[in-house]
Amino acid sequence: MLNIFKKSPKKVYKVVGMHCASCAMVIESDLEDIGVEATCSYAKQTIEISEKEIEKEAKIKDVVKKAGYAIVD
Repeated sequence: MLNIFKKSPKKVYKVVGMHCASCAMVIESDLEDIGVEATCSYAKQTIEISEKEIEKEAKIKDVVKKAGYAIVD
């Protein structure tokens, strides 16, 4: 039986400095520019990416830093 509710594996990064929806949209847009599909939540201060995007982790951190935010490891 096919489980249509099965979630794909993902990685979540904690972000410092993301305080509003506009902040989240900037990060999502900047990540899209490098081909990374991400979901940002300013309420949780997180960025969520799929496991397949982990190979781009260094680029992701660089984009977030250039946008003026920091990822907490």
